[in-house]
Amino acid sequence: MPGGWPQQLIGVAAVAGWLTLLAIAARQVRQRWNGQREWSRKLVHIGTGAVVPIAWACGTNRLIAIPAAGAITLLAALNHRFRLLPAIEDVGRRSYGTVAYGASITLLLLLFWPQQPAAVAAGVLVMAVGDGLAGLLGPLVASPSWQLWGQRKSVVGTAAMAAGSLAMLLLVRQLALNTGLPHPELSPLLAITAVAVLLEQVAVGGLDNFTVPLAAGWLWQLLS
Repeated sequence: MPGGWPQQLIGVAAVAGWLTLLAIAARQVRQRWNGQREWSRKLVHIGTGAVVPIAWACGTNRLIAIPAAGAITLLAALNHRFRLLPAIEDVGRRSYGTVAYGASITLLLLLFWPQQPAAVAAGVLVMAVGDGLAGLLGPLVASPSWQLWGQRKSVVGTAAMAAGSLAMLLLVRQLALNTGLPHPELSPLLAITAVAVLLEQVAVGGLDNFTVPLAAGWLWQLLS
């Protein structure tokens, strides 16, 4: 196995440790700010994005990464059904976002891992940070807003999505440069950002958690 079993085990331990810390932090946030149920969920949403760069840095093998992502998606589905970890799912509205998020990561890994880890990282981080910031700042900062299929969107939330997405794409581009991988230039990055922002507007039932990462990852690979 590339990198050897010791390196693979280090990667698994690093990812598992990070996810454990996220779960603990989400529970603490939920207990401290019980009136803000979305905060703990968004903490996990944003923090989960770091899993791909960790796996990339550790050289995690495809035979480990894909089953692990699939297992996490299955656990997310079980948690959605039974509310085993309310800090992740209990937001008072019907959403399959966490399950869709896990499914999109699994599919990105199937498509691009490990030959094109930057494409996977781009898709996941755009969703994690861009959408996460939109979900946090949109409700907190008053700004003009509108409704799309029952979902409230705002100028601040949309701007946060755009800024967070572009920042993550620039970060992944730098990582790709450092490792000698193909990468888009600035203009294509702006185009990917625009597509991600448009898809995030259609967030019915958490659908954007599936469409945004896949579109961003696919466009990254296409435009590199």
